[in-house]
Amino acid sequence: MNDTYKTIADLSEGWYKEKMSKFISFAIPVETVEEAKEQIEKYQKEYYDARHVCWAYMLGHERKDFRSNDNGEPSGTAGKPILGQINSHELTNILIVVIRYFGGVKLGTSGLIVAYREAAAEAINNNTIIECLVEDEVTVVFEYPFMNDIMKIVKDMEPTILYQRFDMNCEMTLRIRRSEIDILRGRLDKVESAYLK
Repeated sequence: MNDTYKTIADLSEGWYKEKMSKFISFAIPVETVEEAKEQIEKYQKEYYDARHVCWAYMLGHERKDFRSNDNGEPSGTAGKPILGQINSHELTNILIVVIRYFGGVKLGTSGLIVAYREAAAEAINNNTIIECLVEDEVTVVFEYPFMNDIMKIVKDMEPTILYQRFDMNCEMTLRIRRSEIDILRGRLDKVESAYLK
């Protein structure tokens, strides 16, 4: 089971120039479609005087939620090459925006594809690629006398403790990498009085 994914650490910028046209690119970490849309809007407002504000994003650890936009450039010459760079680096939870200031000389479709691809690559290359874990949560409820049994499992498997409440009936919410969640659930389930929520 693949329970890791690659994304970028921070915001980064790139720059590319071709026949007087300037391409400014930004690689932005995002986690939701709403976040991506907000960022796109922000860059469209900020660079309102640019000829084109093209973009592509990829979301989710399964890398199935993606979109790209040519923003008036010939179809497939901007958004697709940007998305291509995201894919070739196997990244997710990323938005790349490329702003074009037209320099008066047409680049043709192949020139545009190269320019948008290179600008997107620059933004990625100026960033740090990090590997993140896909994690799942489990909540266990148990009686106080069985605290030591539960804490031994927590000590052995080292999940992150998100929540804990200790009284007659105790409760803990734990988070662990996806490939280990079934083992954790199985061990917790064996503790007398314990049940999983």
